[in-house]
Amino acid sequence: MEDAQDRLALTTAEEREARLGKAAARANHLPVDLVTRLMAGEHPARIWRERRGLSVQALADASGVARSYLMEIEAGKKPGSVAAYRRLAAALEVSVDELLPPEAEGSKTRTP
Repeated sequence: MEDAQDRLALTTAEEREARLGKAAARANHLPVDLVTRLMAGEHPARIWRERRGLSVQALADASGVARSYLMEIEAGKKPGSVAAYRRLAAALEVSVDELLPPEAEGSKTRTP
């Protein structure tokens, strides 16, 4: 069963690459160094912001989330509202789920 799921995931990824082109399809993948930081507990919003090459101010401007609030979310000082996560996700072109820190998801296991 697990092998079948892996084959389906690979086929889906290959189809996406064919449709969008390799560079565009891989824009939503994280390189190993960022996955390592994510697994070490760094906030996903910071990881994706850096992946997109944005400064804190640039993401704040693009999302409409205050710079100070964004910094507090990334530092883990504030949990972040649903509305803020939606705006950040839209600006970063990822799903809200990609931005939620692992502890916010309960006992579910995150897959980068």
